[in-house]
Amino acid sequence: MNNNLFPFPKMTKTAGQMLVLGAVLALTGCAGSVPTLGGAPTVATGSAGGATANNANTQLEKCDRSLGTLSVVEDQASSWYIQLSQYKLGSTVPVLRKMIQQSNCFVVVERGAAMNNVMAERDLNASGEMRSGSNFGKGQMVAADYTMSPTINFSQKGTQGMGGALGGFGLIGSVAGMVAGGIKANEASTTLLMIDNRSGVQLAAAEGSAKNFDFNMFGGLFGGGAFGAGGGYSNTPEGKILIAAFMDSYNQLVQAVRNYKAQEVAGGLGTGGALGVQGGITPPAAAALAPAGAAKKTTTTKKKK
Repeated sequence: MNNNLFPFPKMTKTAGQMLVLGAVLALTGCAGSVPTLGGAPTVATGSAGGATANNANTQLEKCDRSLGTLSVVEDQASSWYIQLSQYKLGSTVPVLRKMIQQSNCFVVVERGAAMNNVMAERDLNASGEMRSGSNFGKGQMVAADYTMSPTINFSQKGTQGMGGALGGFGLIGSVAGMVAGGIKANEASTTLLMIDNRSGVQLAAAEGSAKNFDFNMFGGLFGGGAFGAGGGYSNTPEGKILIAAFMDSYNQLVQAVRNYKAQEVAGGLGTGGALGVQGGITPPAAAALAPAGAAKKTTTTKKKK
């Protein structure tokens, strides 16, 4: 049997695998990997009802008991929030609230746009228009113990291209060029802050990230021609990357507060602290700064003979 029917050198095992990958992806034209959280696929799916959750992501941190009530509030004047519209994305609050309730770590309370409707019902009750027994009297609203504030640090498409990474696979000809020209890494980084509403003290902070890969096969094969217009890029929703990054942030925040220990400040929290300026340090803080074991000076007098 003639093994030289094709004018290609003998392929290595890795080159053969890349050829198979290129052939499979070429059939679909454009494809993208699932966004990853901690190296594994993740999508914020499912539902929540009270303390129960259905079809929640198995990577989402869970709690046996809730740690308090919590509201989620975005800074809608921030640059990251304004840029969301460029990706046709809206508020991050709904998906965050769902993940929080699914985790059972906090009880979510409304402090967003729906709060206007909540208060409108109370205004109706106060006007006398509601039926008797509607039970919208005072003293029923639940306080939010904590506020969670999300931030998108960066969300970047095509941050890591692999156009030249496969240049050594000249053995597989145009397929190598097809694969090498069409793989892009997309990344997002997010932060969650949790504030104690009664004191204003930040209790916890966590940063998370997520990454996925786009494969634009036709773009690599045809040099970005008609088949490559838009590419695999457009087939990977930016929202999925952000959701995965926020889940990573939330998981790390839960891990941080699960065994929470309050910070202590010498001299008292908010009453002067252990640092100060000359003439401004408070007496309790000054005492706290005294060297350990410092003895109080005493004076003695010798008895006259």
